[in-house]
Order: sequence, then structure tokens, then C-alpha cells
Amino acid sequence: MKPLGILMLDTRFPRIEGDIGNPASFNFPVIFRTMKGIGSADAVAAHPDRPRVLAALKANAEALATDGAVGLSTSCGFLALYQKDLDALSPVPVATSALLLIRTLRGRKVGVLTASATNLTPAHFEAVDAPADTPVEGLPPDGSFAATFLRNGLTLDRDAVERETVAAGKALLTGHPGIDTIVLECTNLPPYKSALEAALGVPVLDVLDLLRDFRKRLG
Repeated sequence: MKPLGILMLDTRFPRIEGDIGNPASFNFPVIFRTMKGIGSADAVAAHPDRPRVLAALKANAEALATDGAVGLSTSCGFLALYQKDLDALSPVPVATSALLLIRTLRGRKVGVLTASATNLTPAHFEAVDAPADTPVEGLPPDGSFAATFLRNGLTLDRDAVERETVAAGKALLTGHPGIDTIVLECTNLPPYKSALEAALGVPVLDVLDLLRDFRKRLG
């Protein structure tokens, strides 16, 4: 089976199994390519330098396609902002973000857990044809998650991040009664999917779910 290519942010934080940056998270071949100089702060932003980020995405997408990738994704759900632009520029099909799942969930009341509620804007949803008013809850900006994944820390307190993720999920359901499905924007959150489903009692979908279906469609 030909590999899926993953466009990686330039980060140093740990990537445990379940994280998109760990090859053990996949049941099919993947190849990674780091976009040098494009880090978390460039992606997780309400108003990023779009020309700079898109240029890096395009150049590295072409390199991954040359290396044999039959399709592409990215290591940050915020890169949904570039879905349509990158899809037009890439030599192979693109699925940038778990946010793409929202448009497939018609009839569901969907909420999103994100790395940063402040920076996830209606433009990110519009870029993947999802409702701009989709309910959102973010991880705490001063917590363990942020210390590792937003500030590029060298260590990961898995238990603390799991607690923060479950607390954010509970807040999402409390703040928006009726939500029956949660989508994880962040590609670092799939390791906590089982804990979320156990605590919340609703289905949780993530980038790994997206990419399993995406890879099957590529043949």
C-alpha cells in the first residue's frame, strides 16, 4: 500500500501513540515531512501569515508527492484554514483537518474540542464547509496541554492532559445541551478519545478517523 503523507509542524514535543506524529497511530504506511520554521504559533493563530504558511504547505506537499505519498494531511487541525487553497495546489488529494468531518455529520449536533478556543475562528470552519457557529470549547491556555503543545515543551504529563481534556469536554456539553457528537480539532488529542467517550457518553471523532476513511477512498 502506498503511503499517506503528513505535513508536520516544526515542533519538539513528545508524540505518544495516538498522536498524528507517531507512526504507530496508523494501520497503513505514512511518511512525514517537517515544514522547517513553521511551528505551533504559526498554525494556531486567529490571523496567521497566510502566504508564508501556504508557501510552506505547497512546497512540502510537492516533496511528499514526489516521495510517493498518494494523499496528504497535516499535523495541526488549524491548517483547515488552507484546505481549499492547498487542495488546488497539491499534486495529490488533501485532507487537512478533522474539522472536515463536521460536514459529513448532517443531522448531528456537533461540538468541537480545540487546542485554542480563542484562535479557532469562523474562517476555519468556513474553509471546510462547516457551520461557522459550531460550538467550541478549548483546552486551558495555562494548563499542561498548553505548556507542551502550544509552547513546544519537552515533556508531557499525560494524566494531566487527559484530565484537562475531559474537563473541557464536560464544559462543552454543559454549555451546549444537546450536543451528541464531539470532533477533536487537535491532532494531539486522539490519545484521550477513549477517556472522553467514557466520561461523556457521546461519540468522539478525531483526525485518525478522518484519515482512515480518506486513505480507503484513495484506493
